Amino acid sequence: MPNIKSAIKRVEIAERNRQRNRAWRTSVRTVQNDVLETSKSGNAKEIAKALQQAYKAIDMAVAKGVLHKNAAARRKSRLAEHVAGLTGAKK
Repeated sequence: MPNIKSAIKRVEIAERNRQRNRAWRTSVRTVQNDVLETSKSGNAKEIAKALQQAYKAIDMAVAKGVLHKNAAARRKSRLAEHVAGLTGAKK
């Protein structure tokens, strides 16, 4: 445990940021799973809506600095590939 006042504050800030980042990562993971679950239904409109929500959540996480932009691009690409495979569309 740090003894210096500024170091104590940094520990508190780091913990607060960790909790915030964890919440964002969890929400991104949730919407990704929503896309996968919705894709089982086969309803194209619902799948498209879920995919848009996932894209939005991933982009927000990048804007907040929670995800790296390349990691976000990879996640979005994999989701799009999954949905395209279901609908029979070519990439």
